[in-house]
Amino acid sequence: MAWEERTSKKVMVIAPHLDDEVLGCGATIMRHVQKGDEICVCFIAHRVYDHIYNQEKMDVEIEHSKQAKKILGYNQQHFLNLPDERLDNCLQDIIIPLEDYIYDVKPDIVYSPFIFDNNQDHRATAQAVQVVIRPASSQFVYRWLMYETPSATEQAPYAGTPSFKPTVYINIEEQIKMKIEALSCYETELRKYPHPRSAEGIKALAMKRGMEAGMAFAEALMLLRERNE
Repeated sequence: MAWEERTSKKVMVIAPHLDDEVLGCGATIMRHVQKGDEICVCFIAHRVYDHIYNQEKMDVEIEHSKQAKKILGYNQQHFLNLPDERLDNCLQDIIIPLEDYIYDVKPDIVYSPFIFDNNQDHRATAQAVQVVIRPASSQFVYRWLMYETPSATEQAPYAGTPSFKPTVYINIEEQIKMKIEALSCYETELRKYPHPRSAEGIKALAMKRGMEAGMAFAEALMLLRERNE
């Protein structure tokens, strides 16, 4: 049976930080859950606050992620606990533990951040994913997509690098309210409008992406690779 025909697929969302899973593809996660797919979210970095690590604050952030997980309804969380704001120091520090986890789960579908985001941790994470799921070594991955992260993707200045160009639009009309509710779990990360990471900003982006594809609300993705057999 071809992988597209399987009733349940393994899906991995790779999030540099806690909240990126909701911001980037929270509604898409819910769509997978509704289809009966098995979802795991791999968080790459811990959080720092004012550039300083605080375990008590991190514990609160983890609790926020678990509340968001309950709303989104997915199966599994995995934390690599690598240093926030310093992922670009050495890609190998991401590649080794991420490779171990991906090869253990063997996902059919992988979601990662955009490789040219304004945030250095997002760029490093996407670059590490590119290495880990290279076709010669990870033939279990049939589809790889990049998501946009409000306040990181759209704020990257054009400096000779490609911008985020959606090729896949997911209809999230039924999920948009729950996505915003899941984001509200991250009390320390939610911002006030007109910040892109506000409830109003998330809704506005979903409306814009929806209009691009003839939908009321959508999440936009870039398809990097798809293998059909």
